[in-house]
Amino acid sequence: MATTVSETMTAVGFDAPGGPEVLRPETVPVPQPGPGQVLLRVAYAGVNRPDVIQRQGFYPPPPGASPLPGLEVSGQVAAIGEGVVTLLPGQKVCALVAGGGYAEYCLAEAGQCLPVPEALSMAEAAAIPETLFTVWHNVFERGWAREGETLLVHGGTSGIGSMAIMLGKLFDLTVIVTCGGADKCAAALAIGADHAIDYKESDFVAEVARITDGAGVHIVLDMVAGDYVARNLKCLRDDGRHVTIAVQGGVRAEINMAEVMRRRLTLTGSTLRPRSNEFKALLASEIMELVWPLVADGALRPVMDRVFPLTDAAAAHARMESGGHIGKIVLAVGAAADIG
Repeated sequence: MATTVSETMTAVGFDAPGGPEVLRPETVPVPQPGPGQVLLRVAYAGVNRPDVIQRQGFYPPPPGASPLPGLEVSGQVAAIGEGVVTLLPGQKVCALVAGGGYAEYCLAEAGQCLPVPEALSMAEAAAIPETLFTVWHNVFERGWAREGETLLVHGGTSGIGSMAIMLGKLFDLTVIVTCGGADKCAAALAIGADHAIDYKESDFVAEVARITDGAGVHIVLDMVAGDYVARNLKCLRDDGRHVTIAVQGGVRAEINMAEVMRRRLTLTGSTLRPRSNEFKALLASEIMELVWPLVADGALRPVMDRVFPLTDAAAAHARMESGGHIGKIVLAVGAAADIG
């Protein structure tokens, strides 16, 4: 079953890895939904750090995924594949996808789509799935966050960082973040962080000890890895949990395993993109039940940085790499952006 759609579409891809300038518009065939899939007419596509890493040649799409960048979109269902009974053509949704978001049409697994509430703009909807799925899984499922605990987040004004602040506060966590500069610390506090540490001016290990009266934090959400790991462990209290979701500071870390044993620390981590569709559907179902009501009533909204046209994806990537953004960068995809 399908509605009439174009045979070709405008998308943004690249021929060879490189800087933002390698991104360029191209005309490609519109994909067709398979069993369990829907074809979305894209309104907006979120821009995320993994898109940048893919463009640089270090994060290839998983087998079977689109080679185009883009891990989250909002739009309308244009066609449905065999076995899809939960979505209808014309329905507004946002979705976590394994690739292909930088295009006028994108395939999504029906189980990874969430309905867009009336009060949520389509631009905001496109800025939610990647960070919400990532933070929910890693802080609350892998990190076992519980009411009254303290969370340390690096990169407090990033898309992930801002989502971690907001979710943490909605679920009664005390949230400490690190940021690079006084302006970003002020922005993180405005988003809702309880404490913001300027890592360029202060040792975050000493600051965490001061803020917590020497007790330390229960959880660290780490996007740096490298030599931050040993420092993060010093921030943890006994039985603390360290969750790594990116390795921007390097893939290797040297730690004192005797300390891990003595203090009963837990080290874990994950990457979402290669996980199975079944896992992501279960994660979406849990988010739909526990978090989506907060989106529907306006309690949870993404922090928005800038909107770029799809054809200016290179400028969007340059802004992300500059580190000047606060919150989410999204791409407006042609006339489809008028959906919202």
